[in-house]
Amino acid sequence: MTKPITIYGKGGTPNPLKVLIMLEELGLPFETKEVQNEDLKKEPYESVNPNGRLPAIFDPNTDVTLFESGAIIEYLVETYDKEGKFTYTTSPEKYLLKSWLAFQISGQGPYFGQAAWFMFFHPEKLPSVIERYQNEIKRVIGVFERHFKRKGTEYLVGDKVTYVDLAFIPWNSGISGFLVKDWDWRSEHPLTAAWHEKLMSRPAVKKILEEHGPKV
Repeated sequence: MTKPITIYGKGGTPNPLKVLIMLEELGLPFETKEVQNEDLKKEPYESVNPNGRLPAIFDPNTDVTLFESGAIIEYLVETYDKEGKFTYTTSPEKYLLKSWLAFQISGQGPYFGQAAWFMFFHPEKLPSVIERYQNEIKRVIGVFERHFKRKGTEYLVGDKVTYVDLAFIPWNSGISGFLVKDWDWRSEHPLTAAWHEKLMSRPAVKKILEEHGPKV
């Protein structure tokens, strides 16, 4: 029997949510361990994640401790998705999955995160900085729309939901809620909106967002 995987995170934050969604979709037991901001950059958590960020996991079934959400998601899929439900082993699909995951962790996540920081947490209001990151949000959403239009597919790679589709959910969910005001992105990017809504309707996604998502 699979022992529960420990995920270190904080309720409502997008990067831990990415991992929680993957755990739920794979049907893996898990337990959450909340780490407060003041404890991120000191022991014992720094031994779990040298970067002092969330999330991280400990898998007692393999004695593996990992940090960085992209690496964790790839690990979970490689270790537990033996039937390939959320991945591909064929070329070029398996490499395209890596490309899209790299885009999520280097493009979507940082830009969306910086938008949130400068809108809600930075001590000074810097309109030009906020505008820059909100424009990046619009650019990222445009990347999806052009891709779906060009490929004629419903998902990022192939004809099924994969781990890369799921990885984009938490940050995309914040667009209408708080990251960009007065932008009807669904009308402007209907293919991306349809993709997002299909993902949001999945039972595992609904469960995780209801139980662990931001309370707004």
